[in-house]
Amino acid sequence: MNFHLVSIFPHFFESPFTCGLMSKAVETGLVKLDCVDVRQFAGGVHKSVDDRPFGGGPGMLLKLDPMIKALDSIESRGRVLMLSPRGKPLTQALSRELADQEDLTVICGRYEGIDERLLDLYPIELVSVGDFVLNGGEAAAVCLVESVARLLPGFMGHEESGDEESFSAGLLEYPHFTRPEDFDGLTVPEVLRSGDHGKIAEWRRDQSLTATLRDRPDLLPEARLTVEDVDFLRTLPRTRLGRNLYIALCHYPVTNKFGEKVAVSVTNLDLHDMARVARSYGLGGFYATTPIEDQKALAEKLLGHWREGAGSRANPDRAEAFSKVKVFDDIESAVLDIEAQTGQCPRLAATSARLDRRKQAQPALTFGEVRSWLANTPVLLIFGTGHGLAEEVLSKTDGIVRPLRYLDDYNHLSVRSAVAIIVDRLVADEY
Repeated sequence: MNFHLVSIFPHFFESPFTCGLMSKAVETGLVKLDCVDVRQFAGGVHKSVDDRPFGGGPGMLLKLDPMIKALDSIESRGRVLMLSPRGKPLTQALSRELADQEDLTVICGRYEGIDERLLDLYPIELVSVGDFVLNGGEAAAVCLVESVARLLPGFMGHEESGDEESFSAGLLEYPHFTRPEDFDGLTVPEVLRSGDHGKIAEWRRDQSLTATLRDRPDLLPEARLTVEDVDFLRTLPRTRLGRNLYIALCHYPVTNKFGEKVAVSVTNLDLHDMARVARSYGLGGFYATTPIEDQKALAEKLLGHWREGAGSRANPDRAEAFSKVKVFDDIESAVLDIEAQTGQCPRLAATSARLDRRKQAQPALTFGEVRSWLANTPVLLIFGTGHGLAEEVLSKTDGIVRPLRYLDDYNHLSVRSAVAIIVDRLVADEY
C-alpha cells in the first residue's frame, strides 16, 4: 500500500516509521512511504509556504500554490485525506475501510490551517484523531498510517490479531498477562492457566464487556451484543446518573397561546407515562405541581388507586412506577423535598419547545452540560404544560435546555413524548 504524506516537515516521519513492525513492512514492500515536501514546490528565495489570513486574526495559513503543485506531483493519489480537528473521527471502522486502498494521500496542515479553497479543488476528506489541537498534522498522520497499515494482510503475522483488539468488535479489549505467574503476590487469573479454551474465551468476553461498561459505556449502543452479553452486563455495577435526575411537571404558572399566565389541569395520561419514564430510567423522583386543591385531590386519588388500591393488585408494575410520584403546590416545594432527601440543593433546568429569545438570554443548555451536572449534584428538570413555563419559573432556573428538533420549524410534541426523549438523551441505556 502506498502512503503519500504531504507536509512542510517531511523529516518528521523518519523516526516513527523506522521502528518495529512498520519498519519490517517498509523493508518488505508491504508499505511504501512517499514523503512529499511542500517547500520544494514553493517559489522565491526563501521557499515561503505560508501567508497571513484575510480578515485578520492570529497565525498564518499554508498557501494554495505550493499545496496544489505538491498534490499534482503525485501520480496516483487515491483517496485524499487531510488531518484536521474539523474532520470526521478516525475510527477502527474507517481504518479498515482505508486499508482496502492501493494509494492514500495524507495532507498535514500546519499553523492555523490551509487556504480553504484547496477543499474546492480536490476531493479532500477531513479526518480527526481526536477533539484536541496539535501543532500540525504530522503526529496525527502517524496515527492514521499505523492504524491503517497494521490491518494489511501480512503486517502483524497473525491475521486474527487485529480481530481481538479494542474497538474491533465494538468493545474494549480484555486484559493480558505473561510470565511469571506470580509477581510479588499478583497472580495471573487461574482461568488463563487452566488450558480450557472455552472458559478462557468466556472470561475474555466478560472482561471486555466489563471494561467497556466501566470505561467507555458510550461504545455499547453500537456494539453487537448477544443475549448472554446483556445478561452479564446487567449483573455489573455501573454509574447511574438517573439517580440524581428528578423531573417536575408544572401545571401553574404556565402560559396559554396568548402568552397569558394560566393553570392547566392534571391529566391521567401525563401522570401514568411520566411515572413509567421515571421508573424505567431509575430517576430520583417525579413531581406534579399545582396549587389548585381539587387538582391535587384528583392527582392523589389517582395515585392512591395505583399505589394502594385495586390498581396496585391488578398491575404491580404500575404501582412500582407510581411510587416515584409526589404532588406539591409548586416547584419550590419540590426543591425542598430533593434537598431533604439528598442533602444538596438541586440545580434547576427548564425545558421548552421554543428557543429563548428574551433579551440577554444565555445560550441554551446542552444535554452534555446537564449530564455533567448529574455526576456531582441532583438536577430538577422542569417541564411545562399549556404553552410552556411562565417567566417566573424560567427566571429561577440555571438555564433552559435546547429544544428538541431545534433545527426544524415543527415542534409540537406532547409533554409525555418530550419527557421520554429528553430523559433518554440524558441518561440513555448505559447509565
